[in-house]
Amino acid sequence: MTGRAPSTRRSIVTTGGAMAVAAAAKLAFPSGAFAQGAGPEVKGARLGFIALTDAAPLFVAKEKGIFAKYGMPDVTVEKQASWGTTRDNLVLGGEGNGIDGAHILSPMPYLISAGRVTQNNVPVPMYILARLNTNGQAISVAREYLDQKVGLDAKVFRAAIEKKKASGKSVKAAMTFPGGTHDLWLRYWLAAGGIDPDRDIETIVVPPPQMVANMKVGTMDCFCVGEPWNAQLVTQGIGYTALTTGELWKDHPEKALGMRASFVDKNPRAAKAILMAVMEAQQWADRPENRDELAQILGKRAWINIPPSDVAGRTKGTIDYGDGRKVENSPFIMKYWADHASYPFQSHDAWFLTEDIRWGKFPADTDVKALVAKVNREDLWREAAKELGVAASEIPTSISRGKETFFDGKVFDPENPSAYLAALDIKRVA
Repeated sequence: MTGRAPSTRRSIVTTGGAMAVAAAAKLAFPSGAFAQGAGPEVKGARLGFIALTDAAPLFVAKEKGIFAKYGMPDVTVEKQASWGTTRDNLVLGGEGNGIDGAHILSPMPYLISAGRVTQNNVPVPMYILARLNTNGQAISVAREYLDQKVGLDAKVFRAAIEKKKASGKSVKAAMTFPGGTHDLWLRYWLAAGGIDPDRDIETIVVPPPQMVANMKVGTMDCFCVGEPWNAQLVTQGIGYTALTTGELWKDHPEKALGMRASFVDKNPRAAKAILMAVMEAQQWADRPENRDELAQILGKRAWINIPPSDVAGRTKGTIDYGDGRKVENSPFIMKYWADHASYPFQSHDAWFLTEDIRWGKFPADTDVKALVAKVNREDLWREAAKELGVAASEIPTSISRGKETFFDGKVFDPENPSAYLAALDIKRVA
């Protein structure tokens, strides 16, 4: 995959100026943002979030005054009821009483930009400015399957649901948004075990905060969602974690900081300030010594509204699966900054698009590279990283992380998505 040539339209031009002005800017923005003296075009923006632990960078940036530090004191971080609501409010935009950007499932900016999930299929151009995290999701199953010890190999689950279907009962799997990350993790796991997610099981859409309640009343047999809802399921004794998504694909990309292209193009300095604030918050959230305080922040009523103890364990890498397995220092812990977690690799977005082609969410002739180059603004991330003084070792040298290997041995080469698709047995594309 190739990168984008520098854009003068989208870059912030550094100008000379009096040393006094530069010094004053340094004091106002300790990390050196906008040292040229030109601050953000606006002081605020409306950012949406879903009650999940991977929205932590937005919470931290607001709680710790980091948005204000970069000249954006009026940024609001607003809870959304579902990913569908997030989409609808992004279509409206901040000026239309919606939102300007959001903590969002990484494929959604593509689905929205291409008009695949919008009313009347009207495209609403969006940008991905950063990845918010890697790892940290899970697939959970109902307590009725406890004896089967469902885990990474979905063949065990396949046998159980075939028996249930033979008795005349329906089997349902819940995810959070069609074509989104949780949909893709669930589908990958099911298909790897020989279960066709469109023909052998019924998939339903349930907002993350409603997953546990729905499992409790028997609405679904399994679900895929982020934390703290998998841990909550275990705490309440309603089900157990079959696997964490990092077991499917170690250090996989998850949520993103997505913004309307119109906002970024109109307010490039403000967008950069938001991005820098979020990146600094990611660095803070990833430090082990901050994890207890992070749990306190996550638990607040304004954010997830849950006892901090319900998020502290998995945030630190302690996973009680609820079926007798308990892991300390999990290698699949959610990362906000470490190991390039914040950088939006274009190769990862190519995988998301390829999987959405696999399941019919995008047409087979989609120009993946062109769409990724249009939506993924890793160039802005690099600008922000330079401004923040991020160490060279923490800035990837390529827009691709290279070939990715999944738990079942399948390999995705971003330079040859068609070979990956050809190697998959269950799919909707020829």
